[in-house]
Amino acid sequence: MLTKPIAKINLGLNVVEKRPDGYHNLETVFYPVAIEDALEVYPMDEAFPSAYDCDLKVTNIQIDGDEQKNLVVKAYNLLKQDFPTLPRIHAHLYKGIPTQAGMGGGSSDCGFMITLLNRQFNLGLSEQQMIDYAAKLGADCPFFIVNRPSYAEGIGEKLEPIALDLKGWYLAVVRPAIPVSTKEAFSLITPRHPEKNCRDIVMQPVETWREELTNDFEKSVFAIHPEIGAIKDRLYEMGAIYAAMSGSGSSLFGLFREPVDLSIFDETGTFKTCLKL
Repeated sequence: MLTKPIAKINLGLNVVEKRPDGYHNLETVFYPVAIEDALEVYPMDEAFPSAYDCDLKVTNIQIDGDEQKNLVVKAYNLLKQDFPTLPRIHAHLYKGIPTQAGMGGGSSDCGFMITLLNRQFNLGLSEQQMIDYAAKLGADCPFFIVNRPSYAEGIGEKLEPIALDLKGWYLAVVRPAIPVSTKEAFSLITPRHPEKNCRDIVMQPVETWREELTNDFEKSVFAIHPEIGAIKDRLYEMGAIYAAMSGSGSSLFGLFREPVDLSIFDETGTFKTCLKL
């Protein structure tokens, strides 16, 4: 069975307080975007000599580290604990969502894997049960169970659907070849509650967002990597009505009324696309 995990952008991201467990509570709006991976799962032959119950192969974009530590495998192993009859499987993950981009690629693979396993092997899980499993694996993972515009609190796992529709807008995304350390970005932020909640701002006309809708990571990330901030400035110069960094970076996005040519970013962007929402 094949499924296509999608990406997300953050419309506003405010770090509001540090938690006793060392994590931070956030306020953000997740919006789904049709930039896709492809994830295929099929049962493993009983005679296949694999040391693992979930044999994962990742292609197209190289991901460093042990594939058995990938969130796709972790999702399988988590469900296997409660559903021991879940068969051994082969999983093929074709990466199209840029990595280390603040677009939730790994979290999406995790959420879609849970949904796929539930459907393919008739596990009978409700949406809320799948959300609960996803929350055990990562802060953004629950969003990719619901895949609809949502306001998020906590570490990103407390979701509230919102009636936000950006249909008809053009989304330009540029992911520069600059890795961003999320840990370092967090270390430079002083948590605070914004004067106005991002949930309320995104319900206003997009034309008002530039002055009010903020991503708290931008200040620290742009200070370390001014080249990333320069991409945001360029998107505005090109006519973006709103532009921002997604998550903790390093991708930047802009909302445009018309499609735009992103060839100007050929040398700076390892990933770039313009799509109609």
